[in-house]
Amino acid sequence: MQRATKPKLTLAIDIGGTGLKATLIDDMGKMTSDRLRVPTSHPAPPSLLVSTLVELVKPLSGYRRVSVGFPGVVRAGRVVTAPHLDTALWHGFDLADALASRLKVPVRVLNDADLQGYGAITGHGLEFVMTLGTGIGTALFQDGVLLPHLEISQHPVHGDKTYDAYIGNAVLESKGQKRWNRRVARVLPILETLIRWDHLHIGGGNAHKLTIALPAHARIVSNEAGLTGGIALWADGRGKTVS
Repeated sequence: MQRATKPKLTLAIDIGGTGLKATLIDDMGKMTSDRLRVPTSHPAPPSLLVSTLVELVKPLSGYRRVSVGFPGVVRAGRVVTAPHLDTALWHGFDLADALASRLKVPVRVLNDADLQGYGAITGHGLEFVMTLGTGIGTALFQDGVLLPHLEISQHPVHGDKTYDAYIGNAVLESKGQKRWNRRVARVLPILETLIRWDHLHIGGGNAHKLTIALPAHARIVSNEAGLTGGIALWADGRGKTVS
């Protein structure tokens, strides 16, 4: 009698401006454990955040590799920018290496919106992913292939206000949901003119607070995509592996 092969579990970590989340996913990108979450500390220097993540994932076991979504520009596992965690503290930090050294398995790190996109896209046409959370995340895919990351959130959209400053979580809290929705409604046509997507996927912690009519070929996606997209990071071969 042939034994069933155990699935190759991946530990998926989503680093957000307000929360750190982790779960286990199988080879199909399906969650196989509860989602664990703790608040993101502020300030969050690299050493503290890495130690917090190591403590967070202690209840999870059996994984052979780790996928991490980080809120900023990441190249080859090394942080370039961290707008919501303090770029001055994070610039140049090798997050993949630091986590691999502590968790003793290979680690790959990618921008969090790019990673969420992997869990949301259909794989057909030009697909734009937009996450509404502490800040605004964006990712662009062509027929399932991740295109070079653009920090659209840091580009001015209204006067001298960037997308982060115009429709980020601070605006939702200070201006209220109704005015925030009106701002998002102004932003979406601008982005559609710029990108001309075939499909728009909107995720992030604040996506469920949208009350506006969405453009054609747009949909709200589960915030869990930021974790379940972790399997594609390995299939695609992007990121940095440290063993």
